[in-house]
Amino acid sequence: MDSFDTLVDIIAKLRSPDGCPWDREQTHFSIKGNLLEETYEVVEAIDEGDMGKLCEELGDLLMQIVLHAQMASEDKDFEIRDVICSINTKLVHRHPHVFGDAEAKDAQQVIANWELLKREEGKGSLLSGIPKEMPALAYSQAMQRRVARVGFDWEDVQGVIEKLAEEVAELQKATEHQQRVREFGDLLFTLANIARRLDIDLEAALRGTNERFYRRFGYMEEVCQQRGIQLSSLSLEEQDALWEEAKRELRE
Repeated sequence: MDSFDTLVDIIAKLRSPDGCPWDREQTHFSIKGNLLEETYEVVEAIDEGDMGKLCEELGDLLMQIVLHAQMASEDKDFEIRDVICSINTKLVHRHPHVFGDAEAKDAQQVIANWELLKREEGKGSLLSGIPKEMPALAYSQAMQRRVARVGFDWEDVQGVIEKLAEEVAELQKATEHQQRVREFGDLLFTLANIARRLDIDLEAALRGTNERFYRRFGYMEEVCQQRGIQLSSLSLEEQDALWEEAKRELRE
């Protein structure tokens, strides 16, 4: 059961006429949400540092990849070996400092070489390979990382922080809704840039804050239930005091 070929055979069996009715009905489009969900579950396992969960979730993600490859094989578009051949070829080509005669003295040189090779492959714009379906904040950070590779970047994080203050001021001055929308977007984009410069994964940071808020608010609801009171009946000051109690009790 530890063979990759076994997984390929299982997926092929599930898609066969005498396989699973649900699996046979699926298309690339119908299960694309599953692929995204499994990816986020892998990310969650990494954030939690749970290696057992990560092992399991990577398996679920691999299953999605093999399932898409099986569908493509049935339509005679490509097979799983073509997927493997493609990534193997790409990795060897883009690491000439490992598999060829090129030199790369540090990680920055590797990145510079990588971008040069991608351009030689006819990949077009430096930004064209970033999936637009990514969450907007993650997409912002991905774009900023790409352009920074060619030197389009602030000299230091302090300059970006000063830009943040400028964006806040512009948001405060905005008088029309559409103008506020635009300025708020600029504010978020600048925050994404600061996070990148501080080596912070913005999506992971926000997920952590969301999780803390969830636990703290759940504590508030539970305490109100135990005390026989309605959370909505408390004043803002009383709710804030209960929030601080949740922070202390949950030690966050």
